Amino acid sequence: MKLTFKSTATSAVLAASSTLFPTATLAGKSPFSVALNTTEIDGLTIAYREAGDPENPTLLLLHGFPTSSHMFRNLIPELADSYHVIAPDYPGFGASDMPDAANYDYSFANTAEIVTKLIDSKGVEDYSVYLMDYGAPVGFRMFAEHPERVTGFIIQNGNAYDEGLREFWDPIKAYWSEPSVANGDALRAFLTLDATKWQFTHGVGDVSKVSPDNFWHVQYLLDRPGNQEVQLEMFLDYGTNVPEYPKWQALFREHQPPALIVWGKNDYIFPAEGAHPYKADLKDAEFHLLDTGHFALEEYGSEIASEIRDFLQRTTN
Repeated sequence: MKLTFKSTATSAVLAASSTLFPTATLAGKSPFSVALNTTEIDGLTIAYREAGDPENPTLLLLHGFPTSSHMFRNLIPELADSYHVIAPDYPGFGASDMPDAANYDYSFANTAEIVTKLIDSKGVEDYSVYLMDYGAPVGFRMFAEHPERVTGFIIQNGNAYDEGLREFWDPIKAYWSEPSVANGDALRAFLTLDATKWQFTHGVGDVSKVSPDNFWHVQYLLDRPGNQEVQLEMFLDYGTNVPEYPKWQALFREHQPPALIVWGKNDYIFPAEGAHPYKADLKDAEFHLLDTGHFALEEYGSEIASEIRDFLQRTTN
């Protein structure tokens, strides 16, 4: 199967530069900054964005493919006045180290362990967690290990049900079934600039709300020597998450963590068919389908931030 992507994005490059980690001012609040910090975990330098008072409840933001903590650049300042916000870059993503794929275990289990060690190093005992795309299996693996630490889920286009793996996943499933060079090479189309633009713009109502800096940031990282091999390893390992779905669903039913579901309903990667089953397992989940695509924060960032703030005010101490 040949993969092709047609983007509706504009080709204009931003003429003005801006600070990567802005100072933000909310109504009635003093300005504060978002820091890019690093720490050493298992011999790797792991980067993470951090803002807010560590004495406040912690909100952990887990990014998706093919981005990094950059996807939360606007959300973090909107919440950091009341919450301690941490957004890591996984190994091989963002500003974290990218060891050679031949010498490192690029897996969701290992990524979950790295993120757990990060929050442990920060003295975080419990946390709410934003789960998007790859962030969902990372966060759900952490939940499975220590459900008592999770005070709430914010689920945005992050899957935990077979219903959510539809046509988009067919070539990836073929790679799971037969991890051949040919099947892996077929997935390299997902790593092109056209594919990156498509991921950010497909299903979006107003493309002008999607900043082109997303494309250049992501593509620079994907185009680093060796990164395609990293991404192929992660595509392959995603298949290990699917057998975990029943376990995670059972834990949802047992522990009933508070949940806010905000989902771009036009997403072709994780369509709305994967959002609805959460309601059967998380009985009190708040459920919002948004008229946008995969990266819902780009078009509905302020609305999502408002929903998160209201949700956390009711579910955290």
